[in-house]
Amino acid sequence: MTPAVTARRRTMRTVAWHAGALALLAVILYPVVWLVGASFKPGDEIVGSLELLPGRPISDNYRRLTRGIADIPVSTFFTNSLVLALGSVVGVLVSCSAAAYAFARIRFAGRNLLFAVMISTLLLPFQVLIIPQYVLFQKLDLINTYVPLLLGKYLAADAFFVFLMVQFMRNLPRELDEAARIDGCGHPRIFWSIVLPLCRPALITSAIFTFIWSWNDFIGPLLYLNEPDKYTVSLGLKMFIDQDSVADYGGMVAMSLVALLPVLLFFLAFQRHLVEGAATSGLKG
Repeated sequence: MTPAVTARRRTMRTVAWHAGALALLAVILYPVVWLVGASFKPGDEIVGSLELLPGRPISDNYRRLTRGIADIPVSTFFTNSLVLALGSVVGVLVSCSAAAYAFARIRFAGRNLLFAVMISTLLLPFQVLIIPQYVLFQKLDLINTYVPLLLGKYLAADAFFVFLMVQFMRNLPRELDEAARIDGCGHPRIFWSIVLPLCRPALITSAIFTFIWSWNDFIGPLLYLNEPDKYTVSLGLKMFIDQDSVADYGGMVAMSLVALLPVLLFFLAFQRHLVEGAATSGLKG
């Protein structure tokens, strides 16, 4: 095979790879482009229209957001979602990191059994727990509050994040713990000053996923929140569809696009930490 043929084949493979990547990118970005275009369309042109971009862009959909929904400012929904999302992030980072440290670095009776039981909770569908949890919070008179949505975050109930942090902490050298104990450090000091700085990539990964899942959560707020002024963004979007079958699709699409911005900004702010290794984090911290 001549060098020219080899170069030609290499070029064809490169072109095919880039064409496939662009095609995949187009499929992924299509819903976002449709959402942006639909937010500038009249409501009666959004459903059933085959046009990706509006023929005559309008801004009325965004103007309606400034007037609120059912006399409730749109900013109220965003504030409620932000409180829940940030509260969930704090709860997961505090409780799950502490539980993960106990499983990964402390030897106690029944550790493996408790860890297996915790992992087995990942197999339980959310629908199985809805009724008993609702009855429990109803007996405690906590319905229509944010407590049912946040309490589990502060009790290390998210086994996925505990497992993620446990696996990360197990890869840290135990010589660090031994050196700290020689200097007189106990478990609280080792956890705070040594383990947590080295686990920054795992903590940031957990924070990103927790923020996104909490911000997009619909079932939880729908179950426990009754008053519209406590609704989150996901429930606020539902209010655009009236019970009398009067739907404001334009306003709903515009608010959907605005609701993507906090998630995107949160991800962009912390995504660079996702690729940092434990050793690099330790040196920088």
